[in-house]
Amino acid sequence: MNHHETRSPVSFPVNVARLPQKGQPVVVDADASQRAALAEAHGLLSVERYRADLVVTKWKRNGVKVSGRVEAEITQACIVTLEPVETKIDEDVEAVFLPEDSKLGREGFHVGGEILLDAEGPDSPETFSGDSIDVGALAEEFFGLGVDPYPRKSGASIPDRSADIEPIESDFQKKLRLISKKL
Repeated sequence: MNHHETRSPVSFPVNVARLPQKGQPVVVDADASQRAALAEAHGLLSVERYRADLVVTKWKRNGVKVSGRVEAEITQACIVTLEPVETKIDEDVEAVFLPEDSKLGREGFHVGGEILLDAEGPDSPETFSGDSIDVGALAEEFFGLGVDPYPRKSGASIPDRSADIEPIESDFQKKLRLISKKL
């Protein structure tokens, strides 16, 4: 997947070849045009505020760790009434990047049965080539995860299922029931 084709509206490349010892702080405070582009990219009515506060630090020998948080105020259309719904987003950002050509980058993190990340850490390392990482795009991914795909205005309800005494079975549950009958 080539990240260059769809450049993040809040793109912020950091040169990781020369990171200061304490790490490099990065703040992305989106301006009006960036916020409009974010809204369009994520199917939102508008983005009132978007701010990523990150620190880029060295990790192990030649990896890079990005951590921080992304906060935003967004307006979405309620999936029931289509009225605007305002939501706050506050997501922790955490990722480890390894050079593509490093042994770890190639083999992943389970080298020799040794798991190098704590359970709380990111699932698997991202890799990067060259000497810059787009930490802005990374923060945007976490922002995207924080966006509710089914926004609802409080009080707007899809006809309440709990009102029907019969729970609505999913296809999967139906199949299970039929299978267990056969057994």
